[in-house]
Amino acid sequence: MNYWEKITGSDMTKELKTFESRAKKLPADYQAAWEEINANIWVYSDFTGRNLMPILGGVLGLLEETAAEGQSIQEVLGGDIKGFCSALVGEEGAKSFREKWRQQLNNNIAKKLGK
Repeated sequence: MNYWEKITGSDMTKELKTFESRAKKLPADYQAAWEEINANIWVYSDFTGRNLMPILGGVLGLLEETAAEGQSIQEVLGGDIKGFCSALVGEEGAKSFREKWRQQLNNNIAKKLGK
């Protein structure tokens, strides 16, 4: 990845298009789950969203493997996709903007108080 791609985000756009083309090959219920995952996981993004690219790639790989094995989406993800996303990014160490800003604010206040 060169500097221009990093600044403009074109590298991520290419990767997201690749993810979408892979997701279109999945069964309909898996595609619906992928769209829901994609909608819920961006809350945990950093400023650029690059922290989520490996996570999204891993989730898509999981969906592809389990679809090939013939498992239902309920067996794979359960009924709570929002909870799945939360647990997934929690394990990966991704923090939302709110969590990062809260930590930064707490650190600044601690410095001001001399702690």
